[in-house]
Amino acid sequence: MKILALDSSGIVASVAVVEDDTLLAEYTVNYKKTHSQTLLPMLDEIVKMTELDLESVDAIAVAAGPGSFTGLRIGSATAKGLGLALKKPLVAVPTVDALAYNLYDAQGLVCPVMDARRKQVYTGIYKFENHQLVTVKEQWAAPMEELIEELNERGETVIFLGDGVPVFREMIQEKLKVPYSFAPAHLNKQRAAAVAALGMIHYKEGRTETAEEHTPEYLRLSQAERERAEREKAQKTEK
Repeated sequence: MKILALDSSGIVASVAVVEDDTLLAEYTVNYKKTHSQTLLPMLDEIVKMTELDLESVDAIAVAAGPGSFTGLRIGSATAKGLGLALKKPLVAVPTVDALAYNLYDAQGLVCPVMDARRKQVYTGIYKFENHQLVTVKEQWAAPMEELIEELNERGETVIFLGDGVPVFREMIQEKLKVPYSFAPAHLNKQRAAAVAALGMIHYKEGRTETAEEHTPEYLRLSQAERERAEREKAQKTEK
């Protein structure tokens, strides 16, 4: 079984191909370029380097959100385009689940944190039991302080990863009362290989969708939508 995976949900752009239990290729870039500039050229390079026939993939896995609104739209549009052109199913993998899967079989709680601005994070709480990823709390958007309070109440060791770590490191160090650590550089950001690996599990479980059906999971309104709602509320108040 062969899965092509895309992740442009955050500051990292990543493309990977996994066949059964072998990672054939992964191209990941975390550098000052937009995903619209990087994602397709990265895919093209992987196709060339591995002599990949895209018709041979069984499904296209995509990090389906939450994350950057623009990044998610680019990833979604790319996956939908490939799905339509190749007539292949899509596998929508929750972004935070895939981040947690980077730390396969880690001890204690795994807590990805993605910077959602306004002192909020996209996060989830996970652990591994019997070599399986177990969702303790599904991905959600929350103030970082609220997440820290919940982790303190749970009283378990925690490993953090994600682009929210450098943003909230000082807050974590100051307010977290349970033992914790931060994932190292090679595991602490989005990786399409993790999306592919989880995507393969979902595919075998029949959790697929058509390209037409796929939509990203934003978890909250975009800034433009929030500002419009605030304007409309202000106008109603004035009346």
